[in-house]
Amino acid sequence: MKRLIVIGGSKGIGNAIVTSLLSSYDEIVNISRTAPAQQHPNLKHYNCDVINDELPDFDTADGLIYCPGSINLKPINRLSIDDFKNDFEINVLGAVKTIQKYLPALKNGTTPAILLFSTVAAKLGMPFHASVAASKAAVEGLTKSLGAELAPTIRVNAIAPTVTNTDLASKLLRNDRMIENMNERHPLKKYLQPEEVADMAGFLISNKAASMSGQIFEMDCGIVSFKL
Repeated sequence: MKRLIVIGGSKGIGNAIVTSLLSSYDEIVNISRTAPAQQHPNLKHYNCDVINDELPDFDTADGLIYCPGSINLKPINRLSIDDFKNDFEINVLGAVKTIQKYLPALKNGTTPAILLFSTVAAKLGMPFHASVAASKAAVEGLTKSLGAELAPTIRVNAIAPTVTNTDLASKLLRNDRMIENMNERHPLKKYLQPEEVADMAGFLISNKAASMSGQIFEMDCGIVSFKL
């Protein structure tokens, strides 16, 4: 059985990933606090808080995608130590807990791969992003370190998207003026749709990316790569 485990697959990018890959796996396991809107014979949902609950057991897995994230934007003088701790727990410690749990299952899988998520703010200095940028920079370090440690058995990569049209980013896209400004900030005059990120995720966990590990793939609509 070809099995993919997705953490946080009920909303946003995670939901787009699950939807796009339903026909590619015998079983997609969606572990999240919210039940998915769609139902499918290949989809199993486990209601679980990854930070606080015990994760379900699986003997084998061919892929693991950790989608949970946070957008906690405040000036540094308004960010509490708890803000930093909470962002680190969601973005880093949750991923570590999940990887440690499912490492034996992945080692039993066929050409297994792990995919994590960073952000363009880890490379592009952006005001008010101190907490999320710090935790996502840790995700990038984790990606590279584990890529080396788990080679050649398990590939590990990360996607660093710019603003994506999801509920998590809704405060940044809440009216027409903000949407226009967001488009103008990006050299490609657009921001991301979750389906675009899902397509990249599907590629990176597939055998088409068999030669790629320890890489951070910026889906930035040009905002990091170009200065126009």
